[in-house]
Amino acid sequence: MAKLPIITAPDPRLKKKAAPVGAVDAEVRQLMDDMLETMYAAPGIGLAATQVGVMKRVLVVDLSREDEERQPLRMADPELLWVSDEDASYEEGCLSLPEHYADVVRPAAIRVGYLDQDGERRELEADGLLATCIQHEIDHLDGILFVDHVSALKRNMILRKLLKAKKSAALPPYSESATAA
Repeated sequence: MAKLPIITAPDPRLKKKAAPVGAVDAEVRQLMDDMLETMYAAPGIGLAATQVGVMKRVLVVDLSREDEERQPLRMADPELLWVSDEDASYEEGCLSLPEHYADVVRPAAIRVGYLDQDGERRELEADGLLATCIQHEIDHLDGILFVDHVSALKRNMILRKLLKAKKSAALPPYSESATAA
């Protein structure tokens, strides 16, 4: 397994739609394993392939706590088959928008169809945080960020802060010897 670099906003790759994998092979299974290692190290509870620069419809989720046995979900080509009429609001964060959070309203319960790590077609009904997390990661596969669900004012404020942080991280450290020449 390998830890992959996580792309942070604003990066145009995060706004692209991922392509279906069609079938789960050794390459997709390796991607799922690498994504889980990356997510656990971050630490996070969900990760979409687009967040590591792979434009494939693959996501991983694990809501287990540090002191619990890991219970990873690996999904290829996930699709929402049903969403409840009832909504729920959760404060969401994202590994691609570090240290930024916002309340997002989504359907409270879902049914998702997907291919598991063995290529078997599965369906899962979820509610609460698991439903929110799966919807958040599917959004990534569709080029949608959680900030796309909040007001334009809040979204622009978060994205400006991330852009500023990215620019300041890219600047070389100030050195008097560099300016004395």
